[in-house]
Amino acid sequence: MIERDETGTLPLAQPGELRDDDGRVRPEFVASVHTAISTANRDALAALVGDLHEADLGELIEELEPEDRPLLVTLLGRDFDFAALTEIDDAVREEILEEVSNEAIAEGVRDLDSDDAVYILEDLDAEDQEEVLAKLPAQDRDTLERSLDFPEESAGRRMQADFIAVPPFWTVGQTIDFMRDTEDLPDQFYQIFVIDAERKVQGKVALDRLLRAKRPVRIADLMEDVEHTAHVLDDQEDVADEFKRYNLVSIPVVDDEERIVGVLTFDDIVDVIEQEADEDMLALGGVQAGEETSDPVLSIARGRIPWLLANMVTAFLASTVISGFQGQIEKMVVLAVLAPIVASIGGNAGTQTMTVTVRALAARAMDRGDAFRAVVREAGVGIINGAVMAIAVGIVAGLWFQNRDVGFVIAAAMQIVLVMAALGGVAVPVIIDRLGIDPAVSSGPFVTTLTDIVGFFTFLGVATLWFGLA
Repeated sequence: MIERDETGTLPLAQPGELRDDDGRVRPEFVASVHTAISTANRDALAALVGDLHEADLGELIEELEPEDRPLLVTLLGRDFDFAALTEIDDAVREEILEEVSNEAIAEGVRDLDSDDAVYILEDLDAEDQEEVLAKLPAQDRDTLERSLDFPEESAGRRMQADFIAVPPFWTVGQTIDFMRDTEDLPDQFYQIFVIDAERKVQGKVALDRLLRAKRPVRIADLMEDVEHTAHVLDDQEDVADEFKRYNLVSIPVVDDEERIVGVLTFDDIVDVIEQEADEDMLALGGVQAGEETSDPVLSIARGRIPWLLANMVTAFLASTVISGFQGQIEKMVVLAVLAPIVASIGGNAGTQTMTVTVRALAARAMDRGDAFRAVVREAGVGIINGAVMAIAVGIVAGLWFQNRDVGFVIAAAMQIVLVMAALGGVAVPVIIDRLGIDPAVSSGPFVTTLTDIVGFFTFLGVATLWFGLA
């Protein structure tokens, strides 16, 4: 519980007390920020959050009550770092932007890197977006409008339009003087690009290489070839794969005429990798991409219903298998008791294999040869795990029902099911991927249905043959 002072008001925490020993935001700090906001004490609020890193400020914003968030932005005015809005959930950011004036948004994005500004502006509706852009300087407005015209999740939408490019005939001294005298430089950069008169990339020079060279040395004598470029329409996930594969620091983005129009850096790509990983993880669980814990209840429910309906259909398919053995189940009720165990363990085994396979496909780490080797490997895993589970489940079931034959039946079914589950966990995502469909989105229901059908059919079929109940 947060203690109040003798006046009944909440004490203001000191600026350095944002987090506790476990790295979590202190409730006392959040309460102090709330007090400063509710009393419109701008100086106290600035003292608390003015020096916070954008990531810390973003986390603090998410801890605040919804009504306090836009007030914090408005109260701080020019002192609020709009980059913090790129660190919070989409739903939270949209709620804040709805409450903050377009004038404040235009003022806030004016000093941001173009990629961060685009990230914020793309959440506005068309009318508000146009109004904010109209309040920006012409050059900034043109840059942002050009980026917003590119498709979502493309290199052009993600790129930073601010970069440093110099001609090859410049010297090191000229380049350094240019960077010293130019105010409008990117906040962070790691390489400079060498371009010709048509703005086509001729090479690149790393900053450490530039600073070690003598001033009279020509840039042309220092530059290295640019082996990797991204087109403005390239998918951001494809570009992220290139960064990972070749350990890139930055990459130029070019248009149809091969002219450089922007640059992507590794910090941008980290966000892309995290976003794509989140989408794949959510898809495996049948959850709509982009769902956040802060989303409205109706929105979350609406996004999940289609997958629940799909699972309902697959559940009925599995039930038809059981109905085919209705007579045998009526003669030996123990089959109805044990059948879900076989299907459940088989489903878990299939999901394990499917998860590994989908991850490999998403990372572009599985080609046709790899897929065949994966099938062989998972078959071996299924045989070993099947043997272990068959022995364990067979013993438990036999002792439970005091019937050795029941133990043999479920053991035999378990061995078959775990091998089939392992094979299905590989085959289903690979086949779906070959059909041009995202395996992360579609594999789950198919693998679950396959393991359920195989589990029920195998167990009840083996029991029918073993006990001669047909």
